[in-house]
Amino acid sequence: MKDGKNTKKKLHQRNKHQELYNFDQLKSVVPELEAFIIKNPSGVDTIDFAIPEAVVLLNKAILMKDYKMTFWEMPKTNLCPPIPGRADYIHYIADLLAEGNNGKVPTGRGVKILDLGIGANVIYPIIGVAEYGWEFVGSEVDVVSVKTASHIIENNPHLKSNVTIRKQLSKRNILKNIIEDKEYFDVVICNPPFFKSRAEVLATTTKKLKNLGKEVVGKPVQNFSGQNNELWCEGGEKAFITNYIYESKHFKRQVVWFTTLVSNKDNLKPLQSLLKRSETKEVRIINMEQGNKVSRILAWRY
Repeated sequence: MKDGKNTKKKLHQRNKHQELYNFDQLKSVVPELEAFIIKNPSGVDTIDFAIPEAVVLLNKAILMKDYKMTFWEMPKTNLCPPIPGRADYIHYIADLLAEGNNGKVPTGRGVKILDLGIGANVIYPIIGVAEYGWEFVGSEVDVVSVKTASHIIENNPHLKSNVTIRKQLSKRNILKNIIEDKEYFDVVICNPPFFKSRAEVLATTTKKLKNLGKEVVGKPVQNFSGQNNELWCEGGEKAFITNYIYESKHFKRQVVWFTTLVSNKDNLKPLQSLLKRSETKEVRIINMEQGNKVSRILAWRY
């Protein structure tokens, strides 16, 4: 149900998800979703976001309705992302590219994007291809995620012609082994693992479920799921982005803009200091807000 008075706050102006989800339309493309639709206290259609299967079906319906998808299946264990926030990242990257194109967002396969950690869900290429027709290369360390993402791409012809996956053979490297000799990218995008450990993931999940009014007994089930490499790495977000910045210097002639999401605002100052020492030509912080959630894109170029 859409209600013009109840819009999601401060999403990018081109984001398709400004208003509440239209569940009548969504269940028409994914009928299985209907079993999970409930009424919130205001009598508006929603789902229980603490149920992973409901979240997956909602995402599947959104992707089929709004982003040209005809097939989207993935294991329950992999990360199932909130689509409006992911779409915001793509739209802000489009604005960044427009600055170097006389204010007009460049479209088509002449724009080449590297997605670090494409995941099993292929979410950023799905949005970027549907909205702007860009070409994507996605890196991934997890074998199962590569297989699942490849299956999604193979079963959607519009993705098959625009998206390539490359297996990252070393967990120590981020850009190395992925960017090839004499290869050029307009932008690198990245949604880094946030947490420092599996224990930290579970503690945060428990807190989130309690906030949703759920009783947690034993090991909590993450409503958006996620494998270890998708959610945490040693040192967490700050360590990952630090390594990414160090590696970016080696590819400064092959990439116009390096970007990453930064969830923890306390990480911004040390990362900015590192970028300054790295002799970057320009550093940007782009704020994104989805409802009560605030995130940031850190962007730099040499």
